[in-house]
This record gives sequence, structure tokens and C-alpha cells, in this order.
Amino acid sequence: MTEIDVPKIIVTPPGPNAKKILEEDETFLMQSFVRWYPLVLKEAKGCILTDVDGNKYIDLNAGIAVTSVGHCHPKVVEAIKRQAEKYLHYSLTDFWYDVAVELAKKLCKITPGDFQKRVFLCNSGAEAVEGAMKVARGYFKGSRPYIMAYIGAFHGRLFGSVTLTSSKPVQRKWFAPLLPSVEHVPYPYCYRCPWKQRYPECGYWCVDFIDEYYFKKFVPPDETSCIVFEPIQGEGGYIVPPPEYWSKIRKLCDNYGILMISDEVQSGMGRTGKWFAIENWNVTPDLITVAKGIAAGLPLGAVIGRADVMSLPRGSHASTFGGNPVSCAAASAVIDVIEEERLMENAVKIGDYAMKRFREMAEKIELIGDIRGKGLMIGVELVKDRKSKEPAVKELESFLINCFKRGVAVIGCGVSSIRISPPLNISIELMDKALSIMEEVLLEIDKSRSK
Repeated sequence: MTEIDVPKIIVTPPGPNAKKILEEDETFLMQSFVRWYPLVLKEAKGCILTDVDGNKYIDLNAGIAVTSVGHCHPKVVEAIKRQAEKYLHYSLTDFWYDVAVELAKKLCKITPGDFQKRVFLCNSGAEAVEGAMKVARGYFKGSRPYIMAYIGAFHGRLFGSVTLTSSKPVQRKWFAPLLPSVEHVPYPYCYRCPWKQRYPECGYWCVDFIDEYYFKKFVPPDETSCIVFEPIQGEGGYIVPPPEYWSKIRKLCDNYGILMISDEVQSGMGRTGKWFAIENWNVTPDLITVAKGIAAGLPLGAVIGRADVMSLPRGSHASTFGGNPVSCAAASAVIDVIEEERLMENAVKIGDYAMKRFREMAEKIELIGDIRGKGLMIGVELVKDRKSKEPAVKELESFLINCFKRGVAVIGCGVSSIRISPPLNISIELMDKALSIMEEVLLEIDKSRSK
């Protein structure tokens, strides 16, 4: 499968084969999730997708920021095969195996912080977040029950993690009561400041608010164990905080002895041009949660943190399938590939080029309201009017569907933002093709609005 003939649409999707599977899916699977458009996958290699009707697409989703080294990277596939021929499972909860230790050593090496670290391996991002919450509360032996999270956050859908999640009401509807002692504050969303202020004249009021109102009038800081945050908010809109925000939060946490937990499930593993997005702010958190891009599509999550904090007593937290040996082998290969192929450098190079192209588009396309991102984690917010900033929800839906029908698989985030998160090894040629198609679609939608 080469890049020359991509994208290639031979039958308008969904084609006949896709329609059959869509009907069976509706019958046999619980429909508790939302799909963006009827893409029914048959094969994926590198940054190219092929559906069951033979259409080929440029992948700007990476399986929702999962296939960081591209689909079916040969070195990852070989590592999976090699481990699968030895043993598939024996439970890290009760026994030992070297492939888990090898991965943990690599994770400790690439994680920021000049201190001894330990790792807990699990199956997913939501499990990693819940594990980190338990680690934080356990570290303080129950004396600090409160956890601070952010409005607009997404941390998973299990009962603990969904308590932190607040990006859409449907994710919490019907499930109350949720975990007690979890409170939320506004995220530093400068394009839509909750206090209607403007950066930098605001003087980081979003930080002062936490200290002056949240801690001094509402939640006792000496009963707060941790702040759980996305360094770049993912599903909330790929929102990038201002330059000094996380260093100011680090100082605030240090003042009150509160742990910082950086949720890097979507932003980690090189996506922003650093191993972990928080490194873009030169801040070292106490704990980091990882999943998605860690194992190229195999189920794996991890909590990595200070050894003195990662100190839950034996028997208090475990997982039968956590740290599956095949997943560990895949993750170890992913780390090697990112390093050997210099994919973080590629993420910055291609990401900078994409941001430049979107800024050029914004000069002639009024629909584009804001462009933000780091590396290959880019959000392009669409608005009906740049002055009112009214979200262009229907326009985003039209954009995604039309891109799909022309061979570019891209999805949204937030209320009306385009989410750009391709594999980190995407070429400039493929990205350029995808950008040109996206520009055509945006121009068509923008012109149709003015008629």
C-alpha cells in the first residue's frame, strides 16, 4: 500500500459491504458510543486506511491518538509475534516476567523527573487514572480525600474516572451519585475565557481563582490529595494553556503539599514533540498516566511516578490482565521506534507545517476562529462568526463527513473543533494532501454560508 494512490474513493462510502456491517453492528452491539461517520475498516498500514469496499483514506486520527508509530509497524508486529510464541498471559498480579520489568525501566527513563520512579501497569487510560487517584489518596493514608479536576476534562468513563470527566453531560447523566470529594475548576481556555478576560492582561486570574476562591472559600487545601489534569485538554477541544500556567499550578501545589497528576493518555508518547506534553511547560508532575499511544493499539495503561508516592500496600491495588506480556512487548518496541526513527522531531516538523497551513487558510476562511496545538496534537476551532465566537457545530459535522467522502479520516473535539492527531510518522506528502482536501472542504462550507 503506497502513498501515491491515496486517497482513493472507488465507491461513495458507505459502500454495500460497509452497509451490511453497519446493520449487523446496530443489531448485535450496544450503541452506547457515538461514531463520527460510517468508516468500516478492513486494513490499516502506516498512515493509510482501507475500508471493506476498497476505499483508501489518509488517517489523521491514529485510532484516536493510539497508533503513534503508524498502523502495523513492522518492528512492533515482530515484537508481538515473538512474545506471542513464548506465552500470552500469566498475570503480573501474582507472578513475575521480564518483559514487564524491561518496559517499566524504559518508562522510568523517559518520564520527566530526577528522582526514583515506579510503574503500575494496567489495561487502559481510565484504569490508569483510577489507579493514580488511589495512589494519591493512599499516599496520604486517607487524610486528604479531596481531588481537584478541570471543567471540560476527559479522563475516562469508569465510575472514578467519569467523576473527573466533565466534557459532556451525557457522560455523567444517570450515573449519580459518583465519587465523592471531587471538585472542578475552569480550564485555562484563553479563546473562551470563563471570566471574559484576555491574556496576558488577565495576570493568570485562572490560577489566582483557585487559590483565592476554590481553596480559601470552598475546598480545604490541606485535605486535597491531588490535582488531576490534562496538560493539553483533549476531548475538550485540544486546548493549550498559556506559557506559565502549569508552572504556577506547580508552585501552588508545592505550597499546599498537593500532588500533580498529569493525564498524558492522549498527549503522551511523543505526540507533542516531547515524550510527555507537560514537558513543554518545563514542569515535573508527581504522577503521569499513560495509555493510547503506548502499545500501538494493544490494551495497556500505566501510572508512572515518584517511588515514594507509588507506595500502596501489597494487595491494595492490582489487575489480572494489567501489564499483559504481549502488550508490554509492543510498548517496548513502540518506545524504540519513536527514538530510532526520531518521530518526536517529525511530530514537530509536520505539526508546525500543518499549523502554518491552517493559519494561511484562516486569512481567507472566516469559519476558522482559533488554531492551537503542539506537535501533532492540533485543534482548529470553527465558529459561525469571529466576533461572537458562536460555535459552528453543524459546519463541523459537514466538514468531517465531506472530508471522509473525499478520503481524509479526521474527527472533532470540543464543541466545534477539528482534531488533528495522525500517526507520528506521517509524511509531509500525505499531510499536504490531507490539508489541501481539508482546505477545499472548508472553502466550500464557508462560501455556502454567505449565499
